[in-house]
Amino acid sequence: MAVLIRTSDLPPEHRHDAWRSVVCDTLGPLDLRIDPDAPLRGEIEFGRLGAVGVGRIHTTTPHSVHRTPGLIRRDNPDHYRVVLAVAGSPRLAQDDRFTQLSPGEFAIYDFTRPYELAYDSAVRLAVFSFPRDQFAVPVDAVAELAALPITAASGAAALAAPLLRRVALDHDTYRPGSAARLSTVVTDLVGAAVAELLDQERSLPEDARQRTLLLRVHAFIEERLGDTGLDPAGIAAAHHISVRHLHRLFESEDTTVAAWIRRRRLERCRSDLMAGGAQSVSAVGARWGLPDSAHFSRLFRREYGMPPTEYRRAHAVR
Repeated sequence: MAVLIRTSDLPPEHRHDAWRSVVCDTLGPLDLRIDPDAPLRGEIEFGRLGAVGVGRIHTTTPHSVHRTPGLIRRDNPDHYRVVLAVAGSPRLAQDDRFTQLSPGEFAIYDFTRPYELAYDSAVRLAVFSFPRDQFAVPVDAVAELAALPITAASGAAALAAPLLRRVALDHDTYRPGSAARLSTVVTDLVGAAVAELLDQERSLPEDARQRTLLLRVHAFIEERLGDTGLDPAGIAAAHHISVRHLHRLFESEDTTVAAWIRRRRLERCRSDLMAGGAQSVSAVGARWGLPDSAHFSRLFRREYGMPPTEYRRAHAVR
C-alpha cells in the first residue's frame, strides 16, 4: 500500500495544501473543508485488492470532505464506497440519512451522489471502493441503505467487518493472485451484509418503522432530560437520521422536538414538586435540564398557571 501523504514528512506550512491535493485529486474529486489554522497531522495510504480500492486514513485533525453536485458533474467515477471505523467516530451523511459510526461499524455510500464524511476528533478509517457493476446489490437497494450503520453483531456483517479491517491492515502481505481472489470474497461478503440489512429494513411497513423509530427517540430523550446539551442534532445523530427527518417524525405528534423536550422536562419537574422533599425549586429545575431559575419559573407558570414555588405549596403530598 503506497503512502500518499504523511504529514510528519512535510513542513507544517505545506501540509494543508498537500493534504488537500491528495484528498481532492487522488481520492476525490472531493471538497475538503478544514480550519486553515488547525495543525494538520495524519497519514493516507492507498492500494488495490484486485478491482477493489483499499485506503487507510489516520488523522487527529477535525475536518470534513464533501462530494458536491458540481464535482459530480465534473467527474463521476461509477463506484460505491464503504467506510469502516477502526477507531474514532466519523459522521457520514447522504440523502436524508445521517450516521455516526462507532468503532467496528461500517456503512456504504454511493460516490455518484452527494455525501459528507466528517471527523470531529481523531479517527482511523478503512475505506474501500467497489465498482458498481461488480457489486451484486441493486442500485435502488444501495440508495435505500446509504449512510446507515452496519454493525458486526450477527449474520454476514459479523464476518464482513473484521474481514474489512484485516484486509486493510494486511494489504501489503497479499500476493497478486491471492489479492484478486480475496477481492471477490470481500465484495460478495459486503454485498451479503448489505442485503441482510435491506431485508431487515423492509420487513416492517413504513408506518410501523417510523412509529418504532419515534418510540426509540422518545425513550432516548427521556433518559437525557437532565442534559442541558440535549438538542435535535445530537438526537438525530444518535439515531442515524438527519435533523430534517427527526422534525418530520414529531410533526406526526403535532409538536416539535424542542416543545416535546420542554414539556417532558416540565412534567418531571411538576412530579418532583408534588412529591415534596428538601430540594429547592431551582435544584429541581436544574435536575431536569432547566438550570436558569427565572426561565424555569416562566415556563412552569405558562404551562401550569402558577410559579413552581406556589405549585409546590398547593400540591405537595403531605
